[in-house]
Amino acid sequence: MKKKNITPAASRHKPVVLQVLPELNQGGVELGTIEIAADLQRNGITNFVASQGGRMAHQLARLKVPHFTLPLKTKNPIKLWLNYRRLVKIIEENGINIVHARSRAPAWSAYWAAKKTGVKFLTTFHGTYGLGPKGIKKYYNRVMTYGDLVIAISNHIKKHIIENYGVKPEKIRLIHRCVNMENFDVSKMTAERMIKLMEEYNIPEDKPIVLLVGRLTRWKGQWLLIEALEKIKDKDFFCVFVGDDQGRTYYTDELKGMIAARGMTGRFAFIRHITDIPAMMAVSDVVVSASTDPEAFGRIAAEGQAMGRLVVASNIGGSLENLVDGKTGKLFESGNAQSLADALKWALDLPHAERDKIGRAAVEHIKQNFTKQIMCEKTLAVYKELVKMN
Repeated sequence: MKKKNITPAASRHKPVVLQVLPELNQGGVELGTIEIAADLQRNGITNFVASQGGRMAHQLARLKVPHFTLPLKTKNPIKLWLNYRRLVKIIEENGINIVHARSRAPAWSAYWAAKKTGVKFLTTFHGTYGLGPKGIKKYYNRVMTYGDLVIAISNHIKKHIIENYGVKPEKIRLIHRCVNMENFDVSKMTAERMIKLMEEYNIPEDKPIVLLVGRLTRWKGQWLLIEALEKIKDKDFFCVFVGDDQGRTYYTDELKGMIAARGMTGRFAFIRHITDIPAMMAVSDVVVSASTDPEAFGRIAAEGQAMGRLVVASNIGGSLENLVDGKTGKLFESGNAQSLADALKWALDLPHAERDKIGRAAVEHIKQNFTKQIMCEKTLAVYKELVKMN
């Protein structure tokens, strides 16, 4: 059957965008969706979001960006087909000419709907999806390569797409994730915000603070940081883990057991959720990204640099792209507790003048390369490129 393009002629040369994702709870995918929706709205470009909803949906309401609530988190084949039919109707009724999918399950419904209606299909690879035994999941993942264009959020992800899915480099557009400099601006940080946070979470004022932000799961490397800090436990420090264990209490218990067994009880805090991450970074001396698997972009390392903190990060994945070793932070050998201990010792022993120099260089590095404005401008350019394609 011949594809029909029902998009009104008046909108064919101007993007009318529908972003599709599973839900709108906290996360990098969700944050990126909101940031792009806000930028499109500021530029007078009609745009919509479809998801299962969540705590961030109210931000779209404030932006006056229409949101369609569909069960897009599902992997049920029947529900995927029903979502496809619903998306077709949304595309037809709103003159949408670009469908932008950001996750695999909803991408299948979005892809079928884009094909049915003859509109452009765009995908963003936000991470390296597991391939499963003998690569069986590759068939499920492959929908993320079906876009007329594919956005990779780092060179690490771009390489993954090319090597594992055979996508031609000319089809990929590299757009790094970003830091919202309106939020992560150390010049706007007040003493009141910092004091309030320290009092609320009992953060000591008289000790260097080592911070690791990330959900409590093994690959985020909390266990590695504990092992590294044991090697320098003669030094003064207080370590804060910010992140939810999402019900994995066995891992939280394991970490607390490691701390007790190494004689470091009382030198760590576990905070499940915190609303003011910039303030938490501001009161910290060292921000650590200890992931043992590659981060797709490494947002925490980038945000730590934006706040002028000393950042110590694994030498894998996105951190290799957003941190300049020795100039804007310090890289250590991934998974190596001694290497991390050496990097932490370097950071904690650094003279104030050198610390300030690196902090200033880090802020400038992020401003020049990884701001929300840069990400949004590049994404808008991709949308404009798509509507000009035959």
